[in-house]
Amino acid sequence: MGSRPSETGARSLADVTPAVIAEARDKLARGVTVRGGQRSPSTVNRYLAALSHAFAIAVKEWGWVEDSPLRKVTKPKESRGRVRYLGDEERARLLEECRKSESPDLYCAVVLALSTGARRMEVLGLRWGQVDFARRAITLLETKNGEIRSLPLVGHAFDLMEDRAKVRRIDTDLVFPGRKRNRPVDLRFPFETALKRAGIEDFRWHDLRHSAASYLAMNGATLAEIAEVLGHKTLAMVKRYAHLSQAHTTRVVESMNAKIFR
Repeated sequence: MGSRPSETGARSLADVTPAVIAEARDKLARGVTVRGGQRSPSTVNRYLAALSHAFAIAVKEWGWVEDSPLRKVTKPKESRGRVRYLGDEERARLLEECRKSESPDLYCAVVLALSTGARRMEVLGLRWGQVDFARRAITLLETKNGEIRSLPLVGHAFDLMEDRAKVRRIDTDLVFPGRKRNRPVDLRFPFETALKRAGIEDFRWHDLRHSAASYLAMNGATLAEIAEVLGHKTLAMVKRYAHLSQAHTTRVVESMNAKIFR
């Protein structure tokens, strides 16, 4: 399946039945990742989606088969996804350790991630041409869903980026260049070190994005507004933050009731 052709073997399209795909699905689900963990349902579903797309082309455009066997294959149920975000004290400790880090890039990169909700490589792959100080905005040209997205650059993040622009390297337009001028810096070790020194456990770089979304929800942003900031096309991916905006929703309903039941 996908990059694993040995799972289904060399078969004609007619021989790729729902049973064959289901068997490959289950074997894939039982497999172990390169990091030693169990493969997640979402990963299995991505393989199924790729195969489903291939069969859709074979059916609709080429007429090689009558129907797609994927229509009769059940997808593994995915969890809603974890929401791990930094509490106020955790955030303060992490930012302090990032500020003291041996890496001159870590603090600015983490602040940028927390303030914008941008993904890791959207931050680390950022180029100066994408930063508009006059408009106080960052334009992301290459995003996960393939669409151009604009991020507000405000507050402390704006100040840090403005200071950084004054001492930028002249041999590259990367905001966070690595040792090789055309490659972004690798902040995995400095970030993990800062987490350890701050005493923060069960936290990954991607959780900075969850933190930004969580802070938006707790400060009254709607799910639609959170989706727009994060660059999600639908609300499905941001429903995990709904419980954090409950207090805001309660205030809205209370306000409405106060006005109509005087």
